[in-house]
Parts: sequence; C-alpha cells; structure tokens
Amino acid sequence: MHITLVDDSIPFDGFTPAARPLGGAERAFAGLAAALARRGHDVRAYNRARYAMVIEGVRWETLDEPFPAQTDGLIAFRKPALLGSVRLAGKRLFWATQSGPRLAHERAVLEGYAPVQILLCGVAQTQGLGETGGLPMRLVAPGLRADYLDDRPTQLAEAPTALVTTHPLHGLETLLELWGGRIQPQVAAARLLVVSAGLARGAAGEDMPEGYAPLLAKAQALAGRGVEIMAPLGDAGMAELYRTARLHLYPGHAEDMVCWTLRDSQACGLPAVTYGLGGIREAVRDGQTAQVVPDLDAVVNLTVRLLTDDDSFWSMSRDARLLQRERSWDVAAQEVEALLRAGESA
Repeated sequence: MHITLVDDSIPFDGFTPAARPLGGAERAFAGLAAALARRGHDVRAYNRARYAMVIEGVRWETLDEPFPAQTDGLIAFRKPALLGSVRLAGKRLFWATQSGPRLAHERAVLEGYAPVQILLCGVAQTQGLGETGGLPMRLVAPGLRADYLDDRPTQLAEAPTALVTTHPLHGLETLLELWGGRIQPQVAAARLLVVSAGLARGAAGEDMPEGYAPLLAKAQALAGRGVEIMAPLGDAGMAELYRTARLHLYPGHAEDMVCWTLRDSQACGLPAVTYGLGGIREAVRDGQTAQVVPDLDAVVNLTVRLLTDDDSFWSMSRDARLLQRERSWDVAAQEVEALLRAGESA
C-alpha cells in the first residue's frame, strides 16, 4: 500500500529520536512510519523536516513539497485539518492524542472529512467525548521504540535514585516539597533527577518557559538534598537512565492521555508512584508495576519503600518489563495496517 502520514508540529525526522531528545508524540510518528515501511509499504511522511530524505525505508518530505494526488491510506496526526492533505485517499485515519473534550470540540472539522476513522491511543480519551455520531473510533495503543524493549539488565546507580519527567507545571512543586521535607530526610543518600529541557536551559542561564523560574529556584535550593536538574536525552540515553533508577515519580495530569515517558520507563523495568490521572492507569498495572496513590502521605511512604526495599523494587521492576514487553511499533503497525485494509476485496 501507499501510505501517507502528515504532521504539522516541529522539525524532526526518523533520525531525530536517536540523535537528540524528542517529544513522545513526535517519536511515535517516526516509530509508526518506520514500522509500516518494514511491513513492505510505500510510506511517505510529510512534516516540518528541513530536508527530504529516506530513513529506514520512509520517504520524509517537507511540507513545502506537493502532496501526492492519491494514496491508499492517509494518517493525519493530531490536527484534523491535515485530513485534507491528499485529495483522493482510500482510507483516512485521524491519529488523536487529545482528551475526549478536545476531540468533541473538533468534531465538526472531522465530520467534514467523512468517512474517517479516529485512532485513539487509550480508553481514557473516550471520557467526555459524548456521542461519536458517524465517526468510528479504533483503539491502537502506542508502540515502544527498540531502545526501551531490549534485554539489557537493570544496573542500579550507587545512590538510590528517583526521577521525574513530567511537565514541571504539572505537580513538580509538590514533589520537590515532599522530597526536601519528608522523603530525603528518611533516605539521606537518595537523589532526585528532574529531567526537564526547560529547567535545564534555565539552570544554564538561558531563557525558559513562563512559570518555571520559581520551580528552578526551589530545585536549586534542594541541591544539598540530592535534587539535580538534567536535560532529556535521546532514546538510548533515556533507556540507560531508566535502568539505573529505582523509581519514576509521575504525578501526571488530567489532559495527559498517553503518558509517553511513563510507558518507556515501565518497559525498562522502572516502577512508578503516580496519582493516576489522565491515561496513567492504561500505562501501568496498579499494585504490580506501579503504585497509584490516594494522597501525599502515600507518595512519601511508597517512595521511601521503593528507594530502600530491594524486594519491593525488584518485584515491581520485573512485572513492569513484562507488561510492556510485546508492545513494539511493529505490533502497532500491524493493527494500523489491518484498519487500512479493512473492506478490501479478498
């Protein structure tokens, strides 16, 4: 099949996830495109890539290049208007990462391109969606890149280490207060790695997003209590980091439908403590690979346990790896291919 994927976000291509940090959604776009190409399809990915090139069998095109007049399958990522990129499409799929209310707000645009199928990343996206009308929806859980699925063993850092990767404005202030006031005093040698591109820029004296300055000051004030700020790494580097830590503190957010880094860290065998917001319950198994907590006291108690209790850590680490082990992008691509082929003549 001739398959066209379209994204209109930031400049990246199929090399980017290995070369530098990239958002989970963009990594997913690259991952699905490459997996579809491995299945023998003629795949073209249009986005804000700076140059046209072929990577892992995918023909990456800039948005300045003309779109094909016809394609067997068009996959528009996150923006409904991209469904109009190709005039003649055998199937149109809208790949959504939005919450249900946001999808409901875009229903009129989606209906303008009917027939179209909506690809959801998780069941959580159906909350608040309302009536779907004539827009069929299919669930295709995201895949995982190979760096997070390989068999390299966990090699814990000498100091018991927790890390946080979520948006700094989504709960980091509370985590820092708990760490400095209640967690680190019980585990004196522990480290908390705050993985944030924006805060890392601020720590280097560069501009950072609005609202980050107080968080940077709070994190830097806790340097003596093991808090460190670091910039995100490429996939290989993040996978290695996950395999050295004992805990992923992931507060989450009601609009966080996919929980990209949480899925990655779970595949590397990193247990989590989380509030269970958004799509988190689909990324973990409560009580087995992560602890979904009811209150701040539970955050403290379970964080201390996972930083100090080897039996608790290794049990959850083993189960976390097993939960995500089979969810590669090749598996996800096979499911997408089935949707594109549905209705074809035998």
